[in-house]
Amino acid sequence: MDFTEETAVTAVIDSFARTADPRLRELLEGLVRHLHAYVRETRPTLAEWEQAISFLTRVGQKCDDTRQEFILFSDVLGVSMLVETINGQENGTESTVLGPFHVVESPRRESGDTIDLVGGGTPCVVSARVVSTSGEPIAGASVDVWQCDKDGFYDVQRPDVQPLGNGRGLFESGPDGGVWFRTVVPSHYPIPTDGPVGQLLEATDRHPYRPAHIHFLVEAPGHKPLTTHMFVANSPYIDSDAVFAVKKSLVVDFRDTSDAALAERYGVSAPFRHAAFDIVLEPSDVD
Repeated sequence: MDFTEETAVTAVIDSFARTADPRLRELLEGLVRHLHAYVRETRPTLAEWEQAISFLTRVGQKCDDTRQEFILFSDVLGVSMLVETINGQENGTESTVLGPFHVVESPRRESGDTIDLVGGGTPCVVSARVVSTSGEPIAGASVDVWQCDKDGFYDVQRPDVQPLGNGRGLFESGPDGGVWFRTVVPSHYPIPTDGPVGQLLEATDRHPYRPAHIHFLVEAPGHKPLTTHMFVANSPYIDSDAVFAVKKSLVVDFRDTSDAALAERYGVSAPFRHAAFDIVLEPSDVD
């Protein structure tokens, strides 16, 4: 059978007929159908297709141990958030993207520790509580947090300024499901624009900024794992996140407080900012 526009999809799909894993076969067949439909619709020239291959090659070449350009590419196309939305909880806290900076292991910390190893920003206390959909506290949950500094950079972006592990912490929730830590209020920031994804944003006249936020990755036995954000209310770009991750339920008020007694209790100086965040986990489908 000749390979033509009309026979192309069938020819390629038939080549997967002996794929042992049925889910892999399903994914590949769907990819081929949609990719071929895209090519037939847009009819790229050979030069344009070579440019597309070159772009993907450069995306891969930009990846290393502390930089994940493919995640960034997926993020700016909204695919990361679409996958999160499809797989997200129905009754628990909404999920968001992992982002490209969860690339190093967070240091283990005790509740009440600081994750800010540099200082200089607005002092902040974050109180989180992990609960089930029935409202019961979940003790022993793993709560992995990471954030940028007051200037909008993660530790891996400026190792000469921030020690590795700054803005990161791996906590365990207490009997009441709670965990709290000291930090600084994170800044809004641009995603990295020194690679091919940045060039794509420039070519499409899109800004690269993300509103201020703190990442959470929460896991507990018997419950579905959750990747989410805690967004700082009224942050610049809260309505135009470059990676489409903002959800109203995740926007939190970082309240100003001058309460000296409360500041002493938390081990910070007044005035400071205080934010509270409930994290609701759904039960796992696996017993």
